[in-house]
Amino acid sequence: MSDQLVLASGSVSRARMLRDAGVDCVIDPADVDEAAVKQDMLARAIPATDIAMALAVEKAKTVSTRHPGAWVIGADQMLACDGDLFDKPVDLTGAADHLRRLSGKEHLLLSAACVVKDGAICWSSLETPRLVMRVLDDVFIGDYLAAVGDDALLSVGAYQLEGRGAQLFDQVDGDFFSILGLPLLPLLAFLRAQDLL
Repeated sequence: MSDQLVLASGSVSRARMLRDAGVDCVIDPADVDEAAVKQDMLARAIPATDIAMALAVEKAKTVSTRHPGAWVIGADQMLACDGDLFDKPVDLTGAADHLRRLSGKEHLLLSAACVVKDGAICWSSLETPRLVMRVLDDVFIGDYLAAVGDDALLSVGAYQLEGRGAQLFDQVDGDFFSILGLPLLPLLAFLRAQDLL
């Protein structure tokens, strides 16, 4: 039985979380057209939670074909606010727009993860942390983005809660690791149950 672990993601945050938790894994980002999958599912009125999980599974299954016998971790995170789903901003202008739209509002982060082996789903988890962003003015948004720079483009909400992004919030409810993009504690429990840790 193979005990190789593969992370089907190019996310620096997810790789760091696993590494810091003592999980040794190969990094092999999936080449999935996430926008096309999301657009197709939205057109069929599929709930956002199901879309996040479907993307995590698609990534893991795609990478699983390249690593026979390995345990492949797939993950995806979506942000839902006022009925809209947010994608990662493509530039700092987009990041500023994200922050204006989230200012003073509650949003959900849909953090999905799964483990696939030889194309079969062995485990999955979905966490939905709730965050309330404080009211932000344009001066603060400009100062914040000047300070964090292109790091704002690494997350769907244009923030990293583990850093300066903490200043954006009035309230955070939910698992910290899931906010960072991976339901880590349930994943570690699964890996221990399989004697992979």
